Amino acid sequence: MQTDRHIGQVLLGADNISLNFGAVKALIDVTVEIREHEILGIIGPNGAGKTSLLNCINGVYRPQEGRITFKGQTRQRLKPFEAAEQGIARTFQNVALFRGMTTLDNIMTGRNTKMHSNFALQAIWWGPAKAEEMANRAFVEQIIDFLEIEAIRKTPVGRLPYGMQKRVELGRALAAEPDLLLLDEPMAGMNLEEKEDMCRFVLDVNDEFGTTIALIEHDMSVVMDISDRVVVLDYGRKIADGSPDEVRSNPDVIDAYLGVSH
Repeated sequence: MQTDRHIGQVLLGADNISLNFGAVKALIDVTVEIREHEILGIIGPNGAGKTSLLNCINGVYRPQEGRITFKGQTRQRLKPFEAAEQGIARTFQNVALFRGMTTLDNIMTGRNTKMHSNFALQAIWWGPAKAEEMANRAFVEQIIDFLEIEAIRKTPVGRLPYGMQKRVELGRALAAEPDLLLLDEPMAGMNLEEKEDMCRFVLDVNDEFGTTIALIEHDMSVVMDISDRVVVLDYGRKIADGSPDEVRSNPDVIDAYLGVSH
């Protein structure tokens, strides 16, 4: 667990969130705070509502009850592209990249919210549009260096191994310069070496860029090692919220994972 950084004020608050899909209750009166500069781990058994919570935060789903505030402003009917413009970036359980495009071009798509030249100038690559794209490309090259993927910058991502695709997806999210980065199982399907690399990059993003991170992860050793705080969901309800040590010893959490209470 990290202990040498200052955790700031509440950046995002999800207050009393309930989300239903017909008779299925995905989230039930869930309240979660995400504070500036922290790494928040979100854990729980399969079907606990973890991804649904992230989907509510970045506008994929609209909860039937509750409210979400970001940077002190209550958000209403927010769409994913609007969340991205406000400073929330996201990766997904299943890699969502353009498989025929190169690593560089995939990461460049993360700069869309930073491009403001009109379409005509972009089409002919002239004047301010050319200068803007060159500046954005230079920023993306810095991300490529940071993630140590220079060797694959011109490789179509469909040819890359799964672990490397996950790293490219992280790069695309970072290209948006988010204040809040949501990672949905960033280490799923990775071997030990790939997990160690991804842990290092997550910690470095948090430390060097000051990016606030909320991540879903099933590897408990990873969550407990890198998280400042851990939230636990079970059957759509929040059952624990605290430091890794507090959560690790919480009897409700032990029951949920060992199946004692179900």
